[in-house]
Amino acid sequence: MRTVLFDMFGVVAMDQSPSVRETMVDHSGHASSDFWSAYWAPRQDYDRGDLDGPAYWRAVGERLGSPFAPEQVERLIALDLESWSRVDEDSVALVRSLSDAGVPLGLLSNIPTELAARFEERHRRVLDLFPVLGLSCRIGHAKPEADAFHWCLERLGTSPEEVLFVDDNTANVAAARELGLHGHVFTSVPELRRVLKEGGLTAG
Repeated sequence: MRTVLFDMFGVVAMDQSPSVRETMVDHSGHASSDFWSAYWAPRQDYDRGDLDGPAYWRAVGERLGSPFAPEQVERLIALDLESWSRVDEDSVALVRSLSDAGVPLGLLSNIPTELAARFEERHRRVLDLFPVLGLSCRIGHAKPEADAFHWCLERLGTSPEEVLFVDDNTANVAAARELGLHGHVFTSVPELRRVLKEGGLTAG
């Protein structure tokens, strides 16, 4: 292995804020289980860029059987962005150490257009650590689709067996392994450091 391809959320950035998740459910006026089932159902299309924010929330409302009013949609978009907007500074430090050591890096993230713009505004220092940025809304492919990985491999200029893919989602890691990449299910920075060391990749 000589290259590392990172996932964003749950690895470099944090998962959704629990407190903001609760606020989203309260604002929706629906039971939590119903809301999250409807939230995730069209998410792949949103991440891929097939839907914009208003269209995505219309789809969520339709699944719930009660469309959201325009002011609700505006508020839900804002809350959704806020819920995903935190980075993990320990992970960022690890990525920076790999970058400083000259390890080729890429990022492959399922991320909708509005959230990509938020990260470019708030966390450009993080995105700039990755010479290859595979943002699903920009490349038209989302994990675990094979084309998302192929897009990154082509721009990294490397073969699958030379890449370690790091993601907290087991389905995405399994998809990467099927394509010949090495895969690591992320659980913690110390564990990832151990895997990198075993693979001969230096991280200070």
